Amino acid sequence: MSKPHIKLSELNSKINEAIYKTFNGQTFWVVADVTNHTLRAGKNYHNIELVEKASDSNDILAKIGAKAWGTGSARIAAFERITGQVFTNNIHVLLNVSVQFHAVYGLQVNINDIDTNFTLGVLEQQRQATLIKLVTDNPTFISKTGDKFLTANKKLSMPRVIQYIALISSSTSAGAEDFRHTLNTNSLNYRFSIDEYFTAVQGESNAQQFLEKIIEVFKSQKLYDVVVITRGGGAQTDFLIFDNYMIGKAIAKFPIPIITGIGHQKNVTIADLMAHTQTKTPTKAAEMIIAHNKAYEDVMLDLQKKVIIKSQQLFSSHFQALAQLNSIIVNKSRTIINQYKDEIIRVNQITINTSKSILYQYKTILANMSSQIVSKSKITVYNRKSDIENKISNLKSFNALFIKSQRGYLRHYVSVINMIAPANILKKGFAIVKQNNRIIAGAADIKVGSDIDVVLSGTSLHSTVKSKTVYDGNEFNI
Repeated sequence: MSKPHIKLSELNSKINEAIYKTFNGQTFWVVADVTNHTLRAGKNYHNIELVEKASDSNDILAKIGAKAWGTGSARIAAFERITGQVFTNNIHVLLNVSVQFHAVYGLQVNINDIDTNFTLGVLEQQRQATLIKLVTDNPTFISKTGDKFLTANKKLSMPRVIQYIALISSSTSAGAEDFRHTLNTNSLNYRFSIDEYFTAVQGESNAQQFLEKIIEVFKSQKLYDVVVITRGGGAQTDFLIFDNYMIGKAIAKFPIPIITGIGHQKNVTIADLMAHTQTKTPTKAAEMIIAHNKAYEDVMLDLQKKVIIKSQQLFSSHFQALAQLNSIIVNKSRTIINQYKDEIIRVNQITINTSKSILYQYKTILANMSSQIVSKSKITVYNRKSDIENKISNLKSFNALFIKSQRGYLRHYVSVINMIAPANILKKGFAIVKQNNRIIAGAADIKVGSDIDVVLSGTSLHSTVKSKTVYDGNEFNI
């Protein structure tokens, strides 16, 4: 026999009845995180899952399906418009929901409303906690007075002229392009040098990459006038990277003035608060730089005008005194010239006469000296010519005698050499002893029984040594 049973639809009907009795007409404000969000294109129909996570981990404590259409979908659109935050996964929200059970789709909740202030409040709480930590942990270069933050970067003096710029931005950012275009097409024809440091400029997960790009600017050791951080517009959460603690700390401590033009119109980011100068958009940042340079140019032009005016005033005030002094000098000069005119004429005449007399005296002396130089030169040349001719004659005589004497010496040396020539020595009864075709100078190299050649005048004898005795050589002494 089969056990008692009911259909599944009947069971679901009982569940629906029980849930309806319990939750009919009730709504609840629920805090949860959004996951698995999908949106049917063109129908504004949202399907999501709401989850609650443990405070100290990512463990899920509760989960339920949810949907939003009609009023709920309209409230989500309003939420996105007010907060600038796209309704998507991994956002923390406060929702008004009603419980519903469907026989096919099961238990789920309908989204009736969403609290925009709650989401903005969570982000603001995180932001305020980061600001407190920055001030508390870094008192040497970050402080707060009232609502104002004072950082080491804010204390830096902005260069009088901004020309060399390090630009930190996304390579695809329209904001960066607006910044460059505004600078490069300025009507004042100012010229700028811009080095680009590209990085991701949204998403908290890219904070480390952004920080490394700031460090890269520092390590470049280039003498930039300012560092400019730009980004185009976007959702509120797109700017969370600029509320990062480490990025805020790096900006506050950076040794070059930093200008932000992040492109948001509502809240001010922590990066804005830590930087030297904050502007709303990249274009505003460029306009601020141009205005800064224009202000310096205006100061210089104003100073130039003041110098010109002051110079004209000084010239005008002293012109009359100079004219009077000039008149006095001219009159005094004329008086002095008149006083000394006769004396100058007399001295001039004496000078002329004396000069003529001196010139005549030295003219006579020079004529005598010239005559003496000419005559002495002729005598000297004649004497030197005679000396040279005598030396030539002597050289010819001495040369013949020297050659004759040297020829006598040569004949003597030839005779001596012939006397000691081997051929003549052999004719006198001497002999040359050779062994192995080598002349033997001493008997030490000849052994008994060895073969030798004895060369006489006109004859060579081949012999064998029979004996060997000592000989003193005194037989031929004279």
